Amino acid sequence: MIVHRLEQYTIKHPQEVLIVKIEINGEPDEIAIFKGFSSSLMRPTAFDPDIPVLPDTAKIIEIDRLFSPYNPTEPRYIQQGLTWDMMQLLLVETEN
Repeated sequence: MIVHRLEQYTIKHPQEVLIVKIEINGEPDEIAIFKGFSSSLMRPTAFDPDIPVLPDTAKIIEIDRLFSPYNPTEPRYIQQGLTWDMMQLLLVETEN
């Protein structure tokens, strides 16, 4: 699962927060992923951790890497506008 890979990345990089801009069934959403946990910034997040916040059917628009702690009024970006392909390169480096 995509979200599991991203959560694992943030466990290995606790100094980072990922903001994932997605589209689910034509509706926009933003997901924050930090230290292995995901939460929607635009809609309610289920209490059940088995219900993915980022379904595999979601279309990833872009991913931003930020320094933690995340402050939405003053974000500190590491990288902005990563595509899923670009992020996968970072994930492969981390997973090995």
